[in-house]
Amino acid sequence: MIKVSVILTTYNSEKFLQRTIDSVLTQEGKGDIFNLELVVIDDCSHDQTTDILKKNQIHFYSTNSNSGGPNRGRNIGLSKASGDYIIVMDHDDEWLPNRIITQLKYSQYAPIITCGYLVIENQSKQIPRVSVKNCVNGFIKYQKNETFCDKISRTKNKQITYMGSIMFHKRLKGIKFEEHFGQIDFDWIAHLFYNNESVEVCEILYKRYVDKSNLSLNKQYRIRDYFYSLLTLEEFLPEFRKEVKLGRKRINGTRARYHYLLEEMSEARVYFRRSSFNLKTILFWLTSFAGYKFVIKKFNFFG
Repeated sequence: MIKVSVILTTYNSEKFLQRTIDSVLTQEGKGDIFNLELVVIDDCSHDQTTDILKKNQIHFYSTNSNSGGPNRGRNIGLSKASGDYIIVMDHDDEWLPNRIITQLKYSQYAPIITCGYLVIENQSKQIPRVSVKNCVNGFIKYQKNETFCDKISRTKNKQITYMGSIMFHKRLKGIKFEEHFGQIDFDWIAHLFYNNESVEVCEILYKRYVDKSNLSLNKQYRIRDYFYSLLTLEEFLPEFRKEVKLGRKRINGTRARYHYLLEEMSEARVYFRRSSFNLKTILFWLTSFAGYKFVIKKFNFFG
């Protein structure tokens, strides 16, 4: 029987951890279609997180000292995981009951299987992230390096590659997360898709909860992600020069929109000047002087 390993890293997760655990342990087909291995690594929580794990009789590992991000725990999880397929999970994600069996259904086509998800913003606003264009028989097939090139060039509206959506074969578990900052996953995703085919399931299979406390909106994280992403692109420059050049511009555009969202307009304009020159950038630039409050209120910037 196929075995699926779920790597769950926790830190001060008491508010939502039980919901997360329940959504994993109640997966349809567990014990009949596949065996489940839950590998939990706690980053030295100081709330009731470990008590909740013990209450659920879940064995967990510890990073021994707080690492300031999930990546050390993720790498420990990769070293401990023994499944045929692996999923890396955030501590506040909530899976739909059919997530694992649905992704496994398409595992014959590629070593990487992603899926759609639902963003729950500030506990109320719901934003679906799912691909339907070019979907045939419930999935989309991507050829070798197709998604990789889209990833390093920061092309949007292609395969969903958010980390929590990915199921991957055990032969790729040797690809590790960076631990210098301990928070960035762009390089891991790029290396995962490099020289590989992949499949996307055209269905929402989990919920991702987002609010202003999320790491993705943390200023220090954004600075680190910006510089480490640019550094990662340098590795692929000789082979993928066109994609890297485009990726640099779009990374600057992402940084610009982050400052825009925080109403730091002088910083936003610095990075807009380094980004792609198009109508969207021009409109952001113009509204950074007047009208930005309306734009921030009406449009989604993250998730």
